[in-house]
Amino acid sequence: MKLIINHSSMQPIYEQISGQIKELIIRGDLLEGTMLPSVRVLAKELRVSALTVKKSYDTLEQEGFVTTVHGKGSFVSSANQAQLLEEKKREIEAELEHAIRKGRSCGMSNQEIAELFQIILEDE
Repeated sequence: MKLIINHSSMQPIYEQISGQIKELIIRGDLLEGTMLPSVRVLAKELRVSALTVKKSYDTLEQEGFVTTVHGKGSFVSSANQAQLLEEKKREIEAELEHAIRKGRSCGMSNQEIAELFQIILEDE
């Protein structure tokens, strides 16, 4: 599992780890039942504290993406399709909001943004 940690990011490292693992699960790169690396192994690989990785795994478990079995490890949970779909919708919404803000910062009107969006929809 390839994760990239940006030490100069304002986002906490545990959030970077859990976010990237969540993305792998949502994209289907990590399937239900897949065992995640142990806390110690991933901490060593990423050169971060084991407590940081543990916090990431705990976050993923609270959100329902991972199940931890004491003494056996952490595994990708049975995919709650509704939860995964909702997560994807939130990501799309955030990307659309970003695009709208960018358009407005360039002086585009709501009408121009809507027309551009419609053109893009028709091309797909």
